[in-house]
Amino acid sequence: MTSPTFAKDFVFGAATSSYQIEGAWNEDGKGESIWDRFAHAPGTIEDGATGDVACDHVRRYREDIELMATLGLDAYRFSVSWPRVLPRGIGPANEAGLAFYDRLVDALLEAGIRPFVTLYHWDLPQALQDRGGWPRRETADAFCEYAATMGRRLGDRVKDWTTVNEPFVSAAIGHFEGRHAPGHRDERETLATTHHLLLAHGGAVAILRDVVPDARIGIVNVHQPIHPASDSEHDQVAASETDGLLNRTFLDPLVGRGYPEVVPYDRSVLHSFVRDGDLERIAAPLDFLGVNYYTRRIERSTAVPEERNAPRTRFERPGRTEMGWEVYPEGLFETFERLHGDYGFPSYYITENGAAYPDTPDASGRIHDPKRIDYHRLHLEQAARIVSAGIPLCGYFAWSLLDNFEWSFGFTKRFGLIYVDFESGRRRPKDSFSWYREVIGRRSLGGDAAV
Repeated sequence: MTSPTFAKDFVFGAATSSYQIEGAWNEDGKGESIWDRFAHAPGTIEDGATGDVACDHVRRYREDIELMATLGLDAYRFSVSWPRVLPRGIGPANEAGLAFYDRLVDALLEAGIRPFVTLYHWDLPQALQDRGGWPRRETADAFCEYAATMGRRLGDRVKDWTTVNEPFVSAAIGHFEGRHAPGHRDERETLATTHHLLLAHGGAVAILRDVVPDARIGIVNVHQPIHPASDSEHDQVAASETDGLLNRTFLDPLVGRGYPEVVPYDRSVLHSFVRDGDLERIAAPLDFLGVNYYTRRIERSTAVPEERNAPRTRFERPGRTEMGWEVYPEGLFETFERLHGDYGFPSYYITENGAAYPDTPDASGRIHDPKRIDYHRLHLEQAARIVSAGIPLCGYFAWSLLDNFEWSFGFTKRFGLIYVDFESGRRRPKDSFSWYREVIGRRSLGGDAAV
């Protein structure tokens, strides 16, 4: 069988986010974020860790870029810490924070690496949270001011922008389940946050178009196929409702369809936050959709008690990552087939894809991670299949470049191509790093990695 190959202009990258790697949480004028506040609260993080230092990337970014260059990355996706550049969320900018991102972007470009900037990866300034946070409409306005600040500062060098990362997670996990910052459990807040995040996105698109010539702009959503656990009508309905929540709520408005009807939440509450012109603003034309993919979801209804433990007709695969997620690479193709068939965005990037496994250096200091290599290989095979199907997939970003602070799991879950000793900060490329370097160099999955 011929090994899948990728065109020269297919973008191979890796991704990170600000709170997970930067550290320097209260230095050089940076303001507090909701994750700074949340992680310092007792009992919120599995191992009691915080992102105070994380990977110390603010100090070690040049070392990290040297590793990116060794890896051969075409592009690097990172997020800006909103409170690092606007400590109060609005008002005067922090020159030291802006200067850090100047240095980071300049160093990337010097290394021949294309910067992809994400404006929001969940670290809202605590000052804005104190005023009501995302459930308050004014936070969307503040985000637009922040987008303008970053566009004016970096837009002469950065042309690839994403507005918001995974608004579903920020809304539902942060405001309904309470496992992420700000740690709330309120359905009305969740629905208000959902709308205001999308409103912020739409406003930022218009601003970036105005201040950044030739900008390429998208949003990053996490998507997954939702499969019913059986052929029962109740499971089918449950799967449709979950698809409405996880996928369609964050897709339909982007293409001018408004919010979907088949959902498990009260649509009237969500629509109570919608004002005239909002849906048009959210539907601002995009250049691409960023897709984060990790697994699928199998949905069983709880409506009929006697069916809750009925035999499954769609069995899950035995392979799981340390996050407990099923390894289901076919779902990547299914996701893109659905996205392009139902929504037809101009182009796409896989903006995150990766797996957590328990990595430990051997006696020589080498980190063998064959399961991660298999995970990336299987998903890159599906990426090649997506391209072959005529879907305009332009690139793949591995999650993550570095082992990092994995939100409520702290330092207990490692996704990186590079092992980080969180005590010393030392970086050690894993076998998956060497494998990915070979893939990028060949533009192909064929052959063995020189590990």
